[in-house]
Amino acid sequence: MDFEFSEEQLALREAVARWVDKGYGFERRQALVRAGGHSAAVLGELAELGLAGLVVSPEHGGLGFGAVEAMVVMEELGRGLVHAPYSALHLVAPALLAGCLPEVQQRWLPALADGSARVAPALHETAGRYRLQQVATRAVNTAQGWKLTGRKTLVSAGDEAQAFIVSARVGGADGDAEGVALFIVEAGAAGLRVQGNPLHDGGRAAELHLDATPATQASGQALGLVERAADVGIAAACAEAVGVMDRLLAITVEYMKTRKQFGVPIASFQALQHRVADVKMQVELGRSMSYYATLRLGSEDAVRRRACAQAKVQLGQSMRFVGQQCVQLHGGIGVTDEYVGAHYFKRLTTLEMAWGDSLHQLGEVSRRMQDTAGVFA
Repeated sequence: MDFEFSEEQLALREAVARWVDKGYGFERRQALVRAGGHSAAVLGELAELGLAGLVVSPEHGGLGFGAVEAMVVMEELGRGLVHAPYSALHLVAPALLAGCLPEVQQRWLPALADGSARVAPALHETAGRYRLQQVATRAVNTAQGWKLTGRKTLVSAGDEAQAFIVSARVGGADGDAEGVALFIVEAGAAGLRVQGNPLHDGGRAAELHLDATPATQASGQALGLVERAADVGIAAACAEAVGVMDRLLAITVEYMKTRKQFGVPIASFQALQHRVADVKMQVELGRSMSYYATLRLGSEDAVRRRACAQAKVQLGQSMRFVGQQCVQLHGGIGVTDEYVGAHYFKRLTTLEMAWGDSLHQLGEVSRRMQDTAGVFA
């Protein structure tokens, strides 16, 4: 298998890296966090680079790139610790919309591709614990159209979005695989209350409270579509984590070269060199599994779901190890708010929880390996 990037992919990586170096620094990120964590300005700049429509088909005004290009972009955004929910709004949302009704695609995909509208996925509920089929939000078809009642949580940039893609139940019990559909709810709709909240890493998410809120049905039986979009989110989180770990390791090594103890740089201590080697190994293990998840996004459902769960387990382990070791190699400065390394550590902590933490994903891997488990398998 060829793991070399094409010239086009390398040019894409360079363009994103150049924007990060020139237009986005730690000081700007901290200013955004202090101002409340809103990301509209950053998302606007990414749209000017053409990244808003990266994976949107050309017929809807996008670039029509695929999973590998998305991975390249996410790695560079991770290295720059870019303060914007790019993956949720411009990778997961298009994956959902691509499976929706043609009129819904025509209404929202062009606006998403040119950056004029932000469409936020609203798929999680407080009782779900990462289970996408656990949907208590109910949709009722009335004489005036569909009405949604329920609550959604952890909606990325929810208080900055123009619309939401909401999973709601049209039939069955709360945890049934059948009966889950997708709906479009526009910001400002009657009965909709959006409550924004800051996140641990300085970003923002929102809770949606829906009370007989008017909605447009976007897709019928949609759990399979939701799961595929979630796997896109997992692959994006893995790629971003690789970029974050890469940069945090580089910051740590640079610090070790300048920090002196007993009159010499601590980078000269063999014991610490061994620890850095272990950190590098975990970064590369994470990178390999990130590639694996990305390349499996086009596979059949069972293969794709298992591959993404396996990747998230490894990335969870790598992120925890790399973050903890790099903080320890820094000493006390590694957890101070004024130091950039601490914020890379926070981002790794948040990414480990995204789309299912390591324990949840380990259960997913186990459930999908029962046919081959055992000593004599």
